[in-house]
Amino acid sequence: MNDKAHANPHPADAEPHTPPGIDRLAATPMYHQLKRRIIDDIAYQGLKAGDILPGEHRLCEQFKVSRTVVRQALAQLEYQGVIERVKGKGTFVARQKVPESLVHTLTGLYEEVAARGGHVRSEVRRQEIIAADDDVADSLGVPPQSPVVVIERLRFVDEEPWSWTTTYLPHDIGSLVVHEDLRDQSLYALLATHGMRAVRGVRSAEAASADRAQAALLKVGIGKALLVLRSISYDENEQPMEYFIAYHRGDRSRFEFQLSASSATQSTAALRHTGILAQDAAPSTKEYNL
Repeated sequence: MNDKAHANPHPADAEPHTPPGIDRLAATPMYHQLKRRIIDDIAYQGLKAGDILPGEHRLCEQFKVSRTVVRQALAQLEYQGVIERVKGKGTFVARQKVPESLVHTLTGLYEEVAARGGHVRSEVRRQEIIAADDDVADSLGVPPQSPVVVIERLRFVDEEPWSWTTTYLPHDIGSLVVHEDLRDQSLYALLATHGMRAVRGVRSAEAASADRAQAALLKVGIGKALLVLRSISYDENEQPMEYFIAYHRGDRSRFEFQLSASSATQSTAALRHTGILAQDAAPSTKEYNL
């Protein structure tokens, strides 16, 4: 599938790998069969993220199927995060999405990524004292136009743009960190050194389309899907200590709801933010009464 050189894990005298053809008499749809063939071939050849894959025309010839079947298979693989298609360049093995639990836990992105061995760095675009507008004032429980600290960061995970986050802190808390270097350290960990820890939070997630500024910062196309997280965290005295809005790349995020009925009158929902291959992700859930 790829002209790039890879270490071949198979013996030199092994039979050449010939993916099985498409069984037109099988109950399984042809596009689904083709999808499985492509996945098997990626695994067999040991292809890595960024490696190029055959185009539509070549797949049609190789498997003797119509372009409609090929496009259905590729659309499914793209949706599942196995491949990514770049207009004018081709089809590539995609970087796999990674599990995250930012919606239902009080950890930050730094802690979340560090727990799985990744690295986060931040480009701090703004870090100053401002007057709170009505939305910020209401979220932090302070009067409008009160001084608050704003910290705007473009977050990178393993050197890839990941999220654009704007955090607001009440002045008494924000003044502790307004002059700190936040490029390579966790804001939550820094606040913890001052005895500031969140014990409760309200966090929501919604979809949005990237505008020109967001697309430029996150390196996605204008109109591409973003995941918007909004959060208010409270300290042990039930005082708001942080409010943030974060725009995450939609091509790196997926949510699953796990539902259960615990009684005839009450149900619970467990929300999990996972990678695309959810069966491989360690379960991490939090239940909410419905």
